[in-house]
Amino acid sequence: MGKSTTGNLQMNCELCTPENELLLWENGLCRVILVEDAHYPGFCRVIWNQHVKEMTDLTEDERQDFMQVVFAVESVVREVMHPDKINLASLGNMTPHLHWHVIPRYISDMHYPNPVWSSPQRAGMPAAPPDWRVNLARQLGQIQPHRKALSCHENSGSGQE
Repeated sequence: MGKSTTGNLQMNCELCTPENELLLWENGLCRVILVEDAHYPGFCRVIWNQHVKEMTDLTEDERQDFMQVVFAVESVVREVMHPDKINLASLGNMTPHLHWHVIPRYISDMHYPNPVWSSPQRAGMPAAPPDWRVNLARQLGQIQPHRKALSCHENSGSGQE
């Protein structure tokens, strides 16, 4: 089973001590940032706030809460960006801090159908919808937790569910 993650930060971890993040949404457990990549407009990263390496280091409730946010971000990215496909990825080999990539993919992108980290297949730049940054930020800002556990984690020590 998972362990509690309260108070666990690593000063040498780029996700524990972020610089120049474009924060779109956050709560007591995690945050959503926009990855500035001109080749992949709408690329978001959902980052667990505490330094944790693996999903199974979280409690079952924390895992459910985290994935609820990942799925909410996927839904918003699909609605705003109209991609041909969404890639969800949690690797952590280069940065062993729990995070998920939510990447809108287009048939016209330079790596499609391969992963975005592979060798380019062609020159390609997807056309982003008008005002996509504003719409993405607005809709992500409206993510509401559906499970009681999210609000309980935010108000730790309340003892209420």
